[in-house]
Amino acid sequence: MADVLDTRQFRPSTEAALMSLAVTVCYYAAGRLGLMGRLVVEGVVFTPIWPPTGVAVAALLVLGARVWPGIALGSFLVIASLTTPGPTTVITVVSNTVAPLCAFLLLRRAGFRRDMARLRDGLSLVFLGGFGAMLISATAGVGLQVAKGSLDKSEFWPVWLAWWVGDTMGVLLVAPLLLVLAGPAGRFRVRRWKEAAFLGLTTLVLMPMAVLSPMSMLFLVFPLLIWAALRFQLAGSMLCALFASVLTTFEATSGRGAFLHLTDVEIMAKLQAFNGSAALTALLLASVITEQRATRRSVRRACQELAEVLEHLAAGEPSPGPPGATESRAAPPGGHRDHRDP
Repeated sequence: MADVLDTRQFRPSTEAALMSLAVTVCYYAAGRLGLMGRLVVEGVVFTPIWPPTGVAVAALLVLGARVWPGIALGSFLVIASLTTPGPTTVITVVSNTVAPLCAFLLLRRAGFRRDMARLRDGLSLVFLGGFGAMLISATAGVGLQVAKGSLDKSEFWPVWLAWWVGDTMGVLLVAPLLLVLAGPAGRFRVRRWKEAAFLGLTTLVLMPMAVLSPMSMLFLVFPLLIWAALRFQLAGSMLCALFASVLTTFEATSGRGAFLHLTDVEIMAKLQAFNGSAALTALLLASVITEQRATRRSVRRACQELAEVLEHLAAGEPSPGPPGATESRAAPPGGHRDHRDP
């Protein structure tokens, strides 16, 4: 009996350790992918989209706060792959762990739902999980660079903005897609598959044209985002937005297409404006459409239940007789019955 109790006692710890290890692997893989598209601003390397923040926030929302060691270990491994770890590495790892934890706590306090079926869920993810919580990692990371002397104080704000936007875009572009994949799979009709395939082919053709064109035709991406949000909600819109942002980021790092003949600061500003606009359009529009469809389904369900109740009530009523027959049986004209002595 003692062996059974010990096994039950250590089972949650083993499960948490395995989940944390899985989060570490995903965090590190996302970090290596994010480092493939790097820009240099004021001599500091940054990534316009930092996917590990999205992985961290999604992991906390799905698995709970117990996987935070996996986030810390993944952050340490990413830093160790770039440079030799030192005393300042601890501060960076702590800030990279605390920021997603704060996002998780703020979202949970706001009543965030992982299915993101309400507009308030999309707004909470944007303003609490993205804009708000990522202030911690950006401020700590850039402040550390200034404190070490590797960054001048006058360069603080441009680098801070680039860092903050990169972390925020990771939350807004990667976390929603992971939450959709972690949720229950819905039924997909054959007709929707045909439309999804047509949307995918159109995206694969039109997006590279918009990004590679030196005439700055990035606006052509937004009709595709709207189409994906209207027809396929969060899954379609976020996948389309992520593809557009990744493609645009790689073109920006190479200085081609719409980013030709631009300075580093201009490339950063243009790229961040596009990624932010694409993420907000896809996320908020999909949340609105999902909420409207859920409301319509609720109203339809309520009408069906009301119709069933009325049918049951109608079935339980006695069949009506001739007009006035019930009143005549109840009482004769005059409003009283005639009582006669036997």
